[in-house]
Amino acid sequence: MCGIVGYVGERNAAPILMKGLQKLEYRGYDSAGIAVHDGKKVNIYKAKGRLKVLEERHPSDKISGTLGIGHTRWATHGEPSELNSHPHVSGKIAVVHNGIIENYQRLKLWLEEKGYHFVSETDTEVAAHLVNHFYEGNLLQALQRAIALLEGSFALGVLSSDVPDTLVAVRKSSPLIVGIGQNENFIASDIPAILEHTRNVYLLDDGDMVVLKKNRIRMYNSLGERIEKPVFNVTWDADMAEKGGYAHFMVKEINETPKVLHDTLNPRIDKDGRFSLSEISKFSAMANTLKRLFIVGCGTAYNAAMLGKYYIEKMARIPVEVEYASEFRYRKPLIGKGDACIVISQSGETADTLAAMREAQRCGAMVVAITNVVGSSVSREADEVFYTWAGPEIAVASTKAYSAQLMALYIIGTELAFRVGGIDEDYYRELLTALTAIPKQAQTVLDNVARIQQLAAERFNAKNVFYIGRGMDCPLSMESALKLKEICYTHAEAFAAGELKHGPLALLENGSLVVALMTQESLLDKTISNMIECRTRNAYLVGIAMEGNIRAVETADDCILIPRTVECFAPMLAAIAAQLFAYYISTHKGVDVDKPRNLAKSVTVE
Repeated sequence: MCGIVGYVGERNAAPILMKGLQKLEYRGYDSAGIAVHDGKKVNIYKAKGRLKVLEERHPSDKISGTLGIGHTRWATHGEPSELNSHPHVSGKIAVVHNGIIENYQRLKLWLEEKGYHFVSETDTEVAAHLVNHFYEGNLLQALQRAIALLEGSFALGVLSSDVPDTLVAVRKSSPLIVGIGQNENFIASDIPAILEHTRNVYLLDDGDMVVLKKNRIRMYNSLGERIEKPVFNVTWDADMAEKGGYAHFMVKEINETPKVLHDTLNPRIDKDGRFSLSEISKFSAMANTLKRLFIVGCGTAYNAAMLGKYYIEKMARIPVEVEYASEFRYRKPLIGKGDACIVISQSGETADTLAAMREAQRCGAMVVAITNVVGSSVSREADEVFYTWAGPEIAVASTKAYSAQLMALYIIGTELAFRVGGIDEDYYRELLTALTAIPKQAQTVLDNVARIQQLAAERFNAKNVFYIGRGMDCPLSMESALKLKEICYTHAEAFAAGELKHGPLALLENGSLVVALMTQESLLDKTISNMIECRTRNAYLVGIAMEGNIRAVETADDCILIPRTVECFAPMLAAIAAQLFAYYISTHKGVDVDKPRNLAKSVTVE
């Protein structure tokens, strides 16, 4: 959520800031602004709404100055407005901020007693006034004294009107990187913002501060001591963060799923044709002594975790508890030595997931991260990391990353099951063979998109949609409903199919749309009974089932068919169909698919 870009160099800063902020639009925002030092003073340009509004009002090619900071705001404290948008100014100081300052009210009262006047409703204005209050000519020292009083999460970029060649920044529990250029340097909250200018970055840790000039970067720890860091080289192509001819990032990323599944799977198959867990060797060595496994995530990652639980418990017979990361540390979980915790985060910067991971480590558990971003906070702090290799995911609604998370859990679960004796050699080989076929089968789902498009065109006006499923289809129904909520603004609920008669049937009315996940054929009879219950209440039934499932086709009013695979792996293919269904409903409704209202890509505050 929110985006930061900063530049110091020899080129005009404003066009670089604006283009960088455009690359961060996927993070979600409701207003934008930039501050540019023209050599004499800092000029502020802000606007409510999309970046195009800011560009129309203040064309970036007309703004001169080689030092600047920019920000896209996602409102937390104070409504979306030009007054509340960043940068915020106090005296000589201009500040942009990602995160939440939790003690801002107490600091605000203290600053008001010192004579400071507040013009916005934001917590960020406190940071601007604090830096200004402590500023006596040394911008770094002023920042250091200010952040010593701040509680919460923040990434700050700071300019001073009397220092026309210097940008300072700090990171605490909110992502911030430093880009290394030739006679120019950058800060950004995410790599795509600066990727066209440099592939070499420094990854800041919590408490790190940085002072940038056009030809010098100096980094400091929270004590103000000089530190050195290795240069991280970004290997993925900048084109991967572009739409590539697709109408939206979301549909582009759904279509990248076969490659993502292949890239996550194939490097984990060794020369003997077995799964290798060498990157999480300490965790895999615990297989036979593991008391309990916790899997923790938020949103889509939580839904992936639930499928992981079903699979690992079934195959490995290891007790698995799945937790919302936002609740994990507040309930004093019974986790400790001998336990392991898998945390799942696409960005590796999810605030609640980071907090849960630290709590698990504090209690003595082994922590494995499943993440997509090399160098992210989660990847650096976890005991071991299992990367999903999905490439940049720009659309707010996660698709290919979810599929990659499922593949990661299936790989880990299959190998654990074999090591603990839950499955024999023959079944292990059968599962491995089935998983290697999944990427190609995923492409088959994409190739058969016409039927899904037609169904979406016929049903996009449904006001209430209910997803139901049994067994592994139950968590899949949760993810499918979430996609519809996120990008279509359609009321969608997911239910364990057997729970319908315990209350949810009261919600059904004439024309309600019920999507039945029917990939678990061992539970088919029960699911069909639940579908018939819905039909008698005049619901319209859509099934998602494997090819050859004649009873599913006969029971549903419409049916989306996916290639046949091992029953446990079918949710990976059904998920793609559900994602496409949600996407095409959204396009028919005219919703901005990649920028759903009130949501952000990376939830970096609690």
